[in-house]
This record gives sequence, C-alpha cells and structure tokens, in this order.
Amino acid sequence: MSGVGVEIWLAGGYCIALVGLGHVIDMLARRAASTAEGGAAFGFSYHADHDAWRCPQDQWLWPQSFDPENRVMRYRGTPSVCNACPVKDTCTTSSSGREMQRAVDTWPASEAARFHRGIACSVVLMGLVWPVAMVATGPPPAGLAVLGGSVVLALLLSWPLWSHLRRSPVFLPEGMAHRTLDATLLEREQHAASWQARRSVYRSDRGDREVAS
Repeated sequence: MSGVGVEIWLAGGYCIALVGLGHVIDMLARRAASTAEGGAAFGFSYHADHDAWRCPQDQWLWPQSFDPENRVMRYRGTPSVCNACPVKDTCTTSSSGREMQRAVDTWPASEAARFHRGIACSVVLMGLVWPVAMVATGPPPAGLAVLGGSVVLALLLSWPLWSHLRRSPVFLPEGMAHRTLDATLLEREQHAASWQARRSVYRSDRGDREVAS
C-alpha cells in the first residue's frame, strides 16, 4: 500500500466520513422527533392495548378517524365530558372534545423521518462520488483496492439508512372513517358553529323566561 497516493486515501476517508455524517443526521432527527412527541403529549399517555389516549383527568380519547394523506390516526374525547372538565380551559378551546393524533408509521417510515433520512442518504451518495470518480481515472491496483474497499465499506455501513423505509400495513378498526386534515378542520368548525348556535338559543330562551317571570 506504500504506492497508494495521498489523494486516494483522502477519497476513501472522505467517503467513510460522510457515511458517519449521515448517521449523525439520522440520529439527531430521531432524537428531535422523540422529544417533540413527548412534549406534544402534555400528560396524555397512549395505551396500545386499547388503541386510545388517556388524559391526566383519567378520561379516554378513542379513535375517531384516519388521515390517509398524513398517515395519522386521530383520537377525540367525548364532547360532553371534555366540556364539563374542570381543566378544559388549560387543555383545549374546542367544543367538540380534545383531540390527539398518532403517526401510524414508526421511525423511519413517517413523513418527517423519511425527509431527514433522505438527507442522510443524499450525504452518503455525495461521499461515493469522489472515490467512484477516481476509479474512472485508472489508478494502480493498490489504489483501486483502497477505493473499492472504501466504497464497499461505505455501502455496508450505510445500509441501515436505506433499509426499513417501507411502510407497514395499517390496522384500522372496523368502520373507521377516512378523513383528511381539511375535512377534519371543516367538521370541527361546523361542530363549533352548531355548539355556539345551541348556546345562543339556550341563552335567548332563558332570557325570555326571565322576562316573562
């Protein structure tokens, strides 16, 4: 290996270093996603055996709909229970019950994970460009062995970044509605308007009764 030029060693080292950088990017993205999921729960805990969320007030949020575009399951508490909850003001402003959601794809098949995993894989491909380009220049056998070994090692080390991206089939409870985010927001607005209308009618009727008395 004494006849191998410095540029060949640099190309091989550069290739392996970018694979390491790809793993660092993936690790940081995974950690950030885990932290965000924990912060978004706000005391709610997901129970896989019931496929439901449990709130800090010991009430359950059951599956409401599945969003096929964002691949998330949405859960909602019973409106009458949530509206009568003593801590509702610190939990939700919705009159249709507190809503939680859960990504049905585990890491790295979720949308955010696939985005960051794509960046990590792109970094790995950038690392392969230099040694592959040097192979095309016709280096001596010893240099070719170093470059080829670096490329093979980089591919082996980066395999975990390329694998497990396939989405697994989603189990949906029988009769589960498929509803996009836009449809969910529209339904929530309609429910809020209906709730406000009922309250206005109630206040009006109560005012009429007080005037009559």
